[in-house]
Amino acid sequence: MLNHDIDVPPPLPTGGLRILPLGGIGEIGRNMTVFEIDGKLLIVDCGVLFPEESHPGVDLILPDFEPIIERLDDVLAIVLTHGHEDHIGAVPYLLRNKADIPIIGSELTLAFVQAKLKEHRITPFTLAVKDKGIEQIGPFGLEFLAVNHSIPDAMAIAITTSAGTILHTGDFKMDQLPLDGRLTDLNSFARLGDIGVDILMVDSTNAEVPGFVPSEREIVPVLDKVFHRAKGRVIVASFASHVHRVQQIIDTAIVHNRKVAFVGRSMVRNMGVARDMGYLSIPGNTLISLDELAKLPDDRAVLICTGSQGEPMAVLSRIAHRNHEISVGQDDTIVLASSLIPGNENAVNRVINGLTKLGADVVHKSNALVHVSGHAAAGELRYVMNIVKPRYVMPIHGEWRHLVANAGIAESVGIPSDRVLLTGDGVCVDLAEGQASISGRFPLREVYVDGASVGGVDEALLKDRRILGEEGFLSIFAAVDIEHGIVVVGPEIHERGVGKAPDHSQIIDSEIIDRVKSALTEAMAEGVDDSHELSQRARKVVGKWVGTTHRRKPMIIPVVIVV
Repeated sequence: MLNHDIDVPPPLPTGGLRILPLGGIGEIGRNMTVFEIDGKLLIVDCGVLFPEESHPGVDLILPDFEPIIERLDDVLAIVLTHGHEDHIGAVPYLLRNKADIPIIGSELTLAFVQAKLKEHRITPFTLAVKDKGIEQIGPFGLEFLAVNHSIPDAMAIAITTSAGTILHTGDFKMDQLPLDGRLTDLNSFARLGDIGVDILMVDSTNAEVPGFVPSEREIVPVLDKVFHRAKGRVIVASFASHVHRVQQIIDTAIVHNRKVAFVGRSMVRNMGVARDMGYLSIPGNTLISLDELAKLPDDRAVLICTGSQGEPMAVLSRIAHRNHEISVGQDDTIVLASSLIPGNENAVNRVINGLTKLGADVVHKSNALVHVSGHAAAGELRYVMNIVKPRYVMPIHGEWRHLVANAGIAESVGIPSDRVLLTGDGVCVDLAEGQASISGRFPLREVYVDGASVGGVDEALLKDRRILGEEGFLSIFAAVDIEHGIVVVGPEIHERGVGKAPDHSQIIDSEIIDRVKSALTEAMAEGVDDSHELSQRARKVVGKWVGTTHRRKPMIIPVVIVV
């Protein structure tokens, strides 16, 4: 197990390679890894983590760039494995600090990134690469290998340096019947294994799942049945980057003589990019606008939207809460065609319940095969480890239970336990003279995007928001005459969101007002003449009273002024 008490790493040994994950290890999201050798840095992926219910008001969570922020001139490139938000979403926030860092990736990945950067008014320097492509970026030799995933053009990356070779799988699976015919390049994996891979950095998301992930094609018959029995509209929620899933929905809609409309800014943007680049095939008379769709009979309409994770502002959530121009009824069928990101369970269940209450038939992963994962299960991971034969295995991309399960898979194929590198965000792995070891740990903070603010929200502020949301607040106001030791105005106590007393009476009564007045009078008699100290005396009295009497812990805001 990882020792979380390790110190900041020492300087990198001459000729050594350092691997520094800034996100994605111990969590599903904000994947970002920094590689360093000879004073130069290479970044692989730069994604976001989506907030949970414990992050009220937060839009996104970014990797902490602090360990490299003063070294951006040393960054040779950002290499992107694929176009999902948890791998590309933080690129605009990094480029705000230095806009001319080159970005390397497949054509579709770069197109998704460029569309995002345009909204941030950043014009990037890009280099498009293809399967089996080779690039030399300073001291880093890069080879790009096709892998199958839930988005086209995903890639694994072989990184060759003077210190050794790293194979970074990115997100991958081994679908033998992929929709686009693009198989995971196991031949190249085996070839690299024969040459020698020092560290295999391998996707852990499905390490707890036995066997092999079903093929994407197995969804088609299920979708066909869903469309066949649907009496009214079919509304499908999916990730805005899941091109393969959207293609399946469109193909099924065509079979059932339905027209399709995209709903949601990111869905419209990404599918437009995918269609323009030839990754999405849509016959000319199939795709129509939302206004045009509204004029069709319900049994000829399909809407593809965002919101499969229960995001409050996404289209499906707004429909469920009757806060969108689209309304649903008894004849409508809703399909949630995406995996469930850990931490989003409650939000998704609320959306499902809301839609069901409105009379819709809700189809999701738990009651129909409308989604297959894009991540390799245990059998696939074991297969890859056997053909790559790495000296070390470093599980990445997963929560701790996934990382530990992947470590167990590595040991099951003969990798000694001391060569399985269980790390965490901020934990450095150094490769020097053929030996890899954990060298230290950079303390990382949570970086929150809150509207236009980046990094302006901290845990203390989130705690205040949680208290306000769960317990409400009490305000106290009083004016005192220090010279005469009396309270001349108030105390006035107001509450918002605290609720009623157990007997359903108002929570503020004359007893607590008298207690605050007495406490202030006693304090002034003791010689306290500071308004802040007097405010804290009032806070203490009210806090003790509301906690004891009503078992609540609201935020208390006292204001005592001296007149």
